[in-house]
Amino acid sequence: MLDHSHHHHAHHGHAPQGHGHDDPHDRHAIVHGGANRRYTIGVALNVVLVIVQAVVGFWIGSMALLGDAGHNAGDVLGLILALWAMKLAKRKPDARHTYGYARSTIFAANINAALLLITCGALAVESIRRFGDPVQVPGFWVMVAAGAGLIVNAGSAAVFWGGSQHDSNLRAAFLHLAADAAVSLGVLIVGVVLMFKPWYWLDPLAGLLVSIAISLSAIGLLRESLALALDAVPKGLDLATIETALRDVPGVRHVHDLHVWPLSTTVNALTAHVEHDGSRDGDDLLRDAEAAIQQRFGISHTTIQLENVGCERRCELPAP
Repeated sequence: MLDHSHHHHAHHGHAPQGHGHDDPHDRHAIVHGGANRRYTIGVALNVVLVIVQAVVGFWIGSMALLGDAGHNAGDVLGLILALWAMKLAKRKPDARHTYGYARSTIFAANINAALLLITCGALAVESIRRFGDPVQVPGFWVMVAAGAGLIVNAGSAAVFWGGSQHDSNLRAAFLHLAADAAVSLGVLIVGVVLMFKPWYWLDPLAGLLVSIAISLSAIGLLRESLALALDAVPKGLDLATIETALRDVPGVRHVHDLHVWPLSTTVNALTAHVEHDGSRDGDDLLRDAEAAIQQRFGISHTTIQLENVGCERRCELPAP
């Protein structure tokens, strides 16, 4: 659903202050304030929309409308998850939960995907049943409720568009809302056609198509969130690239036992054993290594174990 890759929760700064690398903190503050307000507005509007569409859908027996409501409900869950991720990321670790509470966002994504798949299943089964016995759905109400969906989704997408250039969370939300607007438009067209033609099979057909669309995105979300739950290297990060970046730090001879895993849907952690050649101060080397990881990959939870090379390797070096 929402691909949260806001790495800037993680700036508790190993990065040296001198580098203002294209991420000035003041802009982050603005984006964060805006992001929270955007999420709150988006969630409130979409909750109202889902309730309206579900009530009207049940009342007139429209599968297409229930599908649209289900599609929007999936996004409400996604938006609430994103909001919750922001809140949890700010909670401090304690003696029992030393990494904090952020990982619960990964389980929330799992639950979100499972709920969506159950919804799709119910919708698909009922739509297929309706083909044999189509309900005479009043097209006018389908059109009105889908029109409301189109307006809310297009409006919410416009709200997110402002921040979507420099924030992948907001970009994901924007793309989702745009997709929702497209689904609402499709359902609206079904409503308009039903006003003029008694093609009542169009309604369960639309319901079936929407349920297929939701299940595809839900399966994608489930795969991604299960991978995160199993400590897979998060999307967008490549182990070989990270290893090369560490090896390129002056004084590093060898890197092994490198692990990268997600602490939440937005924050990642890294541990590594680094063999150094003894040519420079260990603290300086550590600071450079941590800064390189922070700046290039946005990972600030870094634990690096420095190791001196054993004598048999050191003795091959010419005496300084």
